[in-house]
Amino acid sequence: MVAGQPQEIGEGIPFSSPATPGEAGDVGQGMRIDFHCHTHYSRDSLTSFESLLHRMDRRGLDKVVITDHNAIDGALEFRRRAPGRFLVGEEIKTTHGELLALFISELIPPGLSLQETIARVHDQGGVVGASHPLDRLRREAMGRETFESIHDQLDFAEIFNARVILPDDNHLARRLASGWGLAGTAGSDAHSPWEVGRAYVEMGSFDSGEAFLDCLAQGRVGGRLSSPLVHLTSTYAKWRRRLKGQ
Repeated sequence: MVAGQPQEIGEGIPFSSPATPGEAGDVGQGMRIDFHCHTHYSRDSLTSFESLLHRMDRRGLDKVVITDHNAIDGALEFRRRAPGRFLVGEEIKTTHGELLALFISELIPPGLSLQETIARVHDQGGVVGASHPLDRLRREAMGRETFESIHDQLDFAEIFNARVILPDDNHLARRLASGWGLAGTAGSDAHSPWEVGRAYVEMGSFDSGEAFLDCLAQGRVGGRLSSPLVHLTSTYAKWRRRLKGQ
């Protein structure tokens, strides 16, 4: 492939381990996780517990990280109902773009600075990364200058987001993260059930945030970009809620 030429990530293409750049990681038990998924607790999604679980089974997903916008109630509920399948996360709006938090137990409020948000996640023993950091078509993305300025404060970066329309935006995030030795996640960013599992990481099992990062660094990213038309489902969800006065 010509350097810089767009290329869609395929099934099983590895994210290089920071310890061994350019080499494929060890996926261990091959647990498959979608790291970025929204439910009806996000105002732009209508995905229910039942529909999400059904789609996970059809896509062969072991776990999904629930990352509703500025909310964790849905993640806590879904984990309570199926503790082995769901991890608690949050997509947090900061003053300079969005962050993904994992392994948290209390809500991180939106509107804080990046540094304050990162500190609050770490105070809970959680891990934090940049979501779709270089998406040029998404105003919630932090952009390259900000991404570069805070990368050493992050635990991971989302290097493949299935809702990104311009493939090069994912590729650049992956190259930068790899160069910094920063572990990478992948997620469908699903706002509808049929998007779930479009992007994922295959990795070994873990039982703590520290073990998670070790396994993630050896994981393999896989998946395909979603159609740009999936963004219409978010618009539909928001309008439907407005019409119902929600």
